[in-house]
Amino acid sequence: MKQKSQVHGQVHGQVHAQAAPQAATPHKKGRFGAFGGQYIPETLMYAVQELDDAYTTYKNDPAFNAELHNLLNNYAGRPSLLYYAQKMTEDLGGAKIYLKREDLNHTGAHKINNVLGQALLAKKMGKTRLIAETGAGQHGVATATAAALFNMQCTIFMGKHDTERQALNVYKMRLLGADVRAVSSGTATLKDAVNEALREWTRRIDDTHYCIGSVMGPHPFPTMVRDFQAVISKEIKEQMRALEGKLPDAVCACVGGGSNAIGSFYHFINDPQVALYGCEAAGRGADSPDTAATLTTGSTGIFHGMKSIFCQDTYGQIAPVYSISAGLDYPGIGPEHAYLHEIGRAHYVPITDTQAVDAFEYLSKTEGIIPAIESAHALAFAMQLAKTMDKTQTIVVTISGRGDKDCAAIARYKGEDIHD
Repeated sequence: MKQKSQVHGQVHGQVHAQAAPQAATPHKKGRFGAFGGQYIPETLMYAVQELDDAYTTYKNDPAFNAELHNLLNNYAGRPSLLYYAQKMTEDLGGAKIYLKREDLNHTGAHKINNVLGQALLAKKMGKTRLIAETGAGQHGVATATAAALFNMQCTIFMGKHDTERQALNVYKMRLLGADVRAVSSGTATLKDAVNEALREWTRRIDDTHYCIGSVMGPHPFPTMVRDFQAVISKEIKEQMRALEGKLPDAVCACVGGGSNAIGSFYHFINDPQVALYGCEAAGRGADSPDTAATLTTGSTGIFHGMKSIFCQDTYGQIAPVYSISAGLDYPGIGPEHAYLHEIGRAHYVPITDTQAVDAFEYLSKTEGIIPAIESAHALAFAMQLAKTMDKTQTIVVTISGRGDKDCAAIARYKGEDIHD
């Protein structure tokens, strides 16, 4: 394809292609190149090792996988649709755009894929209680849902700031029987919720499983969460072959910690003709202090049990971050994404609040689909990328969640005073 004008100021308008790298298969203790590992206190080592042993046992167990498959299909509603956005495609005038509709899953997001896997594993381990962190609330709702289904106790940690901007999801979690604990420490957002969940886990490792919501934390979490979310790219691959007779030219997904993105990317990592784009939250600008664009601005460090790339100050302290999106408001990224970034297999681009809100409104008005503000970051980039590509080419955008939870916040952002 001919090179065209720049997209978003840093990614040229051609779909990147290159020699296939070795698949990002974790090595001993979950290393993805130099990233990953287990950087945890001794008090958590037993729980992490117990989880690693259990996952190693059950991940290839036919009975476990049959039970999970049944839950995904008959409870969560998989496979999710791959929808051809014809009006959007025609309006933009470039590549054909397909939307992977994870927003149609039970609970309204991709989070249920991972939660059902972890909750089922926790039951096999004899655990009776689930705890989780949540930002936008979708992972918290999914965890509370699985706890209700499996008759388990549930406690959700959520930054106080996030409980205010995602009040509807707080109500849903409590309706499902969860104890929602607002965290006031630090910036009162996602990273602080993770801190409190880790502290709680050290206090009750015997009966409690920490259901991490993204591809972060100590091994085996990044690998395990990725494996449960990889159903997304497995389905995309099958669906695109059925619909187009070929693989997509590009896959776009939003990135915070990175679970929906790695799920969307994983089965394409060894297909070099498929360009992979992670769209991270630039907030008020990647060159401003009000940003969460980790791979654009961050550096290597150790935090939350893993070695990865984080937003840090000059002294190596985790920096406060900002995004309109509670789900992308995290100062780091999963270690597999850091590895894919380092080897150049995936490309990560910053998207501002304004661009995401514009995309949120555009898809709503053009296709009648209200996306999560997280997903709107991926849409914003895809809208630019499509214009630089030929009409014979295709882009898949993962709509990681639905936007009901964001409507009041977006309205307030636009100056309309409404409340949940």
